[in-house]
Amino acid sequence: MQSFLPATLLKNQSFNKLFIFPFLLIQVHVMAQPVIPVQEDIRVTFKIMNPKREPVSFASFTVINRSDSLSTLKKVADSNGIVIFKLAKGQYLIKVTSVNYQPVEKRITVSGNQSFFNFIAEPLPKTLGAVVVTSQKPLMRQEDDKTIIETENLVASSTNGYEVIEKTPGLFVDQDGNIYISSLTPATVQINGREMKMSASDVATILKSLPPDAIAKIEIVRTPSAKYDASSTGGIVNVVLKKGVKIGMTGSVNTGMQQGNYGNRFVGFNLNNNDGKKSSYINLNYSKRNGYEKIVTDRIFASDSMLSQYAFTKYPANSYFAGYGLSYSLGKKWDVDFSGNINLNNFNNNTDNRSVIKKISTSQTLTDNLNNVNNKGSSLVIGNGIESKLKIDTLGSEWANNIFFYYSHNTSDQFFTTTYYSPPFPAIGGDGSGENKRNFFSAKSDLKLKMKKKFTFEAGVKTTVHAYKNITNYFKETGGVRTKDKSRTNTFNYNENINSAYLQGSQTIGKDIVIKIGTRLENTNMKGRQIIPSDTTFDIHRTDLFPYLYLSKKVMTIAGYELRAYLVYRRTISRPVYDQLNPFPRYVDQYVSEVGNPSLRPQFTSNYEANVSVDERPILAIGVNKTKDIFTNVIYQADSSRIQAYRTYDNLGSNKEWYLRGLGAIPPGGKYFFVLGAQYNHNFYQGLYENKPLSFKKGTWTFFTYHTLKLDKRSQITVNGFVRFKGQQQFYELSSFGALNASINRRFLKEKLIVTLSMSDIFATNKNDFTIKQGSVNASGFRQSDTRRFGINIRYNFGIHKKEENNILDVESPEKTN
Repeated sequence: MQSFLPATLLKNQSFNKLFIFPFLLIQVHVMAQPVIPVQEDIRVTFKIMNPKREPVSFASFTVINRSDSLSTLKKVADSNGIVIFKLAKGQYLIKVTSVNYQPVEKRITVSGNQSFFNFIAEPLPKTLGAVVVTSQKPLMRQEDDKTIIETENLVASSTNGYEVIEKTPGLFVDQDGNIYISSLTPATVQINGREMKMSASDVATILKSLPPDAIAKIEIVRTPSAKYDASSTGGIVNVVLKKGVKIGMTGSVNTGMQQGNYGNRFVGFNLNNNDGKKSSYINLNYSKRNGYEKIVTDRIFASDSMLSQYAFTKYPANSYFAGYGLSYSLGKKWDVDFSGNINLNNFNNNTDNRSVIKKISTSQTLTDNLNNVNNKGSSLVIGNGIESKLKIDTLGSEWANNIFFYYSHNTSDQFFTTTYYSPPFPAIGGDGSGENKRNFFSAKSDLKLKMKKKFTFEAGVKTTVHAYKNITNYFKETGGVRTKDKSRTNTFNYNENINSAYLQGSQTIGKDIVIKIGTRLENTNMKGRQIIPSDTTFDIHRTDLFPYLYLSKKVMTIAGYELRAYLVYRRTISRPVYDQLNPFPRYVDQYVSEVGNPSLRPQFTSNYEANVSVDERPILAIGVNKTKDIFTNVIYQADSSRIQAYRTYDNLGSNKEWYLRGLGAIPPGGKYFFVLGAQYNHNFYQGLYENKPLSFKKGTWTFFTYHTLKLDKRSQITVNGFVRFKGQQQFYELSSFGALNASINRRFLKEKLIVTLSMSDIFATNKNDFTIKQGSVNASGFRQSDTRRFGINIRYNFGIHKKEENNILDVESPEKTN
């Protein structure tokens, strides 16, 4: 473990004691526990059918170990109503739910003599009196502290992974690529449980090159426990990719397009192979994208002067994606999983920005010019990881290890010119090139011990190393003379190392109370050095503790469904990254620049939340985030001239955010399913802005909805959308905006061929006005993107499945057997 730590930390004895303490505690617990021999798992197959012996497709299975109710497994059956679990010998409680059928609940015994169970589900009666309860494959379900989103219908109408997230109920994606869950703080985005340590725009680029059919599910963690990084203030969105889960060789070919003002198109292929002991997969995808963004801004920079800008940007790009993986069981105890991906994105963006300065009183034009900027380049990301899991006993104790590394290389060439119409001046311009390289390494180890008396102990360690190097060279040209632009040429290096350890315990008290307490220790080391044009070195070292508390209790049972309440407390941190700390000015246009703030401090947030779920589906949550030393994006007028403004980050004081979230499902008939959610956020900022007192309050309502209507056995209509009233983004106040999306799909050729027609942002309402009035900054404007699109997706599934065993036992529904 010491090989992961910098030498400077190893010399710090106090840190070593804190960091090594969890290992000593783990060792004591392991030595104190009686060794429970590992039993060989049995591959058990379940099949769910209706009384006509027809398969019930995509039913939800829950397998509960009767000797330990905390040991729970969940899966969704395939289109044939079949699902496979690996179970140890013992007694289990099986729960099955599916749309239009009564819930099935049955106790079984798994032994070497029986490995196939066939369940019969009775259809729901057409009327149930005053109360109607319909069981269904859940779009959302709750597992401990995670919400699982089944993406099957979302994938069918999307051309890439980014669009799948945009259509996910309860997630909000802003125009800059940030993803939000409950609060107005962006969530941390992971792929297969691994944080990418990239900017929102870089993560968005990767998601846009990800084939939609490669996504198995999306996990949403609103209140991450001590097991997760403390930097997850806004929660975690984890995109889980598919692996070879069906026995045999299966795959699909996918293609599709979307057309707005500009078009998107893609073609992809995936192949999976699973022989029961090892599985492998490969995903290949090519996409060609294009879109636009229009931003109109009016900024008052003097008592009688206004700067009006109209910027129009096109974003053509070509993306290539390859994903691959291999999973293998090493004997009875070990499972090993290797996965990786290669991402290449080529772009050629072009922006025209017309700028006019006028006197407000007389409308006299003082200056009129056109600025053109072209950015052409590529982005390459290569990531590989290996996971291992050791099964310690049959109760669910395990030891998991994960090592991950990725390398990214971005290059870009920029060409810019400014043409002056009034007053007439010679055109000026220039060019530049940029290159940045990033290496990121992560290693973690997690131990979970299932002990006596329903106690679960968890502990783990993690280290990450992040190295970033950036080189830019710029030149300006006036009157045909090309010279180096020293104000924009720079070179800097940035290195970051975060070491962490956590302890966490979970205890079931009585039959229905679960309490979980944990704490996480994180040591942060950040060093940045700008070499050109001048040395702006900074060095940060700090160690912080982050407690976590979770309480869950069954409240009651309504019509056979469990109502459970949760209370959560946690403390988190948001660290500034190098771009936010580097004081070197970065050119945006001739009137706006971006600059970092080397004195920026990290912000700490305490989160308190209470929520309620029914049958493991979240329906209501209320919480508060109390943030100190909050830093956010601000705009200041330059000291030298009020016509010049710069965007930066600053610690403004404190913020208190209240949020309320509700979710309800109303299935009025067998063919129709309906979900409606609402969220309210209220922020209250207090502090200083431009050294003047700041008091800013803003409330925002967001509504989202999701509908499915089955036209027949092979056709389905899906409608989803959101609306946000009087939105907020940092100190920008936004007008109301939203989007409504719809799709219809039909299955052909024995359901192997699926054709989907879709339309996104049907009414072209995903656009907004914005205003900002803070300090000396007074600006307003309008923002719109190429969001209204018509699309068609085609997917063909193929495969050779191994036949199931003939040893079958029919297990009837409780209503029938009782």
